[in-house]
Amino acid sequence: MKFYTSVGPNPRVVALFMAEKGISIPEVVVDLRGGENRRAPYNVDVNPAGQTPALELDDGTILTEITAICEYLEERFPDPALIGTTPEERAATRMWTRRIDLKICEPLANGFRFAEGLPLFESRMRCLPEAAAGLKAVAQDGLRWLDPLIAEREFVAGDRISLADILLFAFLDFGAGVGQPLDPANGNILRWYEGMKARPSANPS
Repeated sequence: MKFYTSVGPNPRVVALFMAEKGISIPEVVVDLRGGENRRAPYNVDVNPAGQTPALELDDGTILTEITAICEYLEERFPDPALIGTTPEERAATRMWTRRIDLKICEPLANGFRFAEGLPLFESRMRCLPEAAAGLKAVAQDGLRWLDPLIAEREFVAGDRISLADILLFAFLDFGAGVGQPLDPANGNILRWYEGMKARPSANPS
């Protein structure tokens, strides 16, 4: 297999997922800043959407989209389980992953693309700079919504780390460096974030 990676939170989600599982897959680093992902051969042979990451399987099949890649890796390498070992655990992980993606990660990322990231993205996609502040506020609303829900939990979905935690951590860690820091008023999320940041997967040697 080959893992096509780059800077940014999306590839980091998969990298963290693999690190938690102890998986090592040869990497191909794509120059996102230089636009390599938006031109041939990458956007012809690997991902026609021109995005990273991508996973090339042994038979040459290409998988894109972080949740699809992580689901595949979970099935190939089931231990330790990061989506779940029972139908109930898997459903809970998928529920929380979807909620976090829609309420927090997507508006956070677009808030960046349409503001601080505008010089990089305005020639690559339709950008709405007038929406940037509102999108950042939506992400903060999502965090305020989530904060009390994890008051009694070590992880988002309960007492086990899951894809939901990995997704949220990768995007919050990214946001902290691009003008969307964690609000210290969200004390439960701050506690959870510090715990995630201390994990070996977040600190590769």
